[in-house]
Amino acid sequence: MDTLSLKSLVLIHKEKFFKKKDLIKRELLNNFDKELNSREIIFIYGIRRSGKSSLLNLIAKDLIHNRKIPSKNILFVNFEDERFINFRTEDFDKLFTLFLELENPKGKKYLFFDEIQNIEGWERWINRLYEFEDVKIFLIGSNASLVNSLISSSLTGRNRQKQVHTFSFKEFLLLRDITLTARDLFLPENVALVKREFNNYLHLGGFPEVIKNNDATLAAEYFRDIIFRDVVSNYNIRNIKELRELSLYLITNTGTIFSYDALRQALDAKNNSTIKNFLNILQEVFLFYSLPKFDFSIKKQIYNPNKYFVADVGFYEAIGFKFSKNLGKLLENIVFEQLLRSNKEIYYWRSSKGEEVDFIIRENTKLKEAYQVTFSLNKNNIKRETGSLLRVAEELNIRKRNILTYDQEETIKDEFGEIKVLPVWKWLLG
Repeated sequence: MDTLSLKSLVLIHKEKFFKKKDLIKRELLNNFDKELNSREIIFIYGIRRSGKSSLLNLIAKDLIHNRKIPSKNILFVNFEDERFINFRTEDFDKLFTLFLELENPKGKKYLFFDEIQNIEGWERWINRLYEFEDVKIFLIGSNASLVNSLISSSLTGRNRQKQVHTFSFKEFLLLRDITLTARDLFLPENVALVKREFNNYLHLGGFPEVIKNNDATLAAEYFRDIIFRDVVSNYNIRNIKELRELSLYLITNTGTIFSYDALRQALDAKNNSTIKNFLNILQEVFLFYSLPKFDFSIKKQIYNPNKYFVADVGFYEAIGFKFSKNLGKLLENIVFEQLLRSNKEIYYWRSSKGEEVDFIIRENTKLKEAYQVTFSLNKNNIKRETGSLLRVAEELNIRKRNILTYDQEETIKDEFGEIKVLPVWKWLLG
């Protein structure tokens, strides 16, 4: 790549990077000092359009305003810019030299690289910078294969990883300029406001631009970008129709337990291997997550079918085939998303008698908590929902048990203690 073009891009990217304003502080940045103070490379990954670049911007502004790092010590480059199409491995050294010439930074340099995995040989260059330069490096990626390459390459033990998800309900409220304390929720008008906004969250999901523009259809554009830019082009997929049908089927049936064979039959696909391959890829680009069934036997756990959830509930509204809106499944998806943000070790569970619990949480090898999610508790389902939680206490000795609903709150007692019933919106607010 010629020096003049590269110089121009370095200046343009940095100017655009610092132009971003009115960003919402992400919950991920709470207690982030440990990462900033470490020497290790920080790798931030997650689904496309979830706010990863804005997160880097927040980190950079924190460095400038709170740590008094000069802006000239910061470099930002987004390698997804099509103008980098002629950038090659040998251009990395040229890029760093240009940065030094343009900015003349003194002391530690802070380097922010977006989608660097697009350039072949990036790991070797990053490793060399880490070894020989006074730098703190931040990387962004929208593909789990970048995580794997970090682990398997010479960067092993030299990186810390943070996953970015779409906005939580708390962040959603902040973006809509709503700030409430626990005391505020004693006022009926504030409760009504939060419920209205929760309905909007169910409809819009958590993508920042979707929320800002109040436009759920943007998620459909993101879906197309993920399928064609992140999957089809990067993995050389030929059977695009089958891949797209599988994705739409999983979105429409989010929170459902599927075996490979069940999905093959539902989609009339050729073989289970194709389904398995597509599922692995769709999870690598963070469009879907699989939830394993808990079992004390690792072998049984591996061979049991998984539950599948879409990365953001906004996809359901934008592109799911909704013959009738299953609000119970949407609530379950939102709960799953929040548990992921909390970095919990999550499973679903099914007893030997067939009772099912939506989520159980394990911390440090100990089973800690169980959740059922349903739109409402009523005479038709209360025995089933509480019965499953009775069984999980009996068989797995989990005493902290919850039922999350759309708008009910109470405490149910049984022989193993209490079951807390809470609205999902209240649980999300903590």
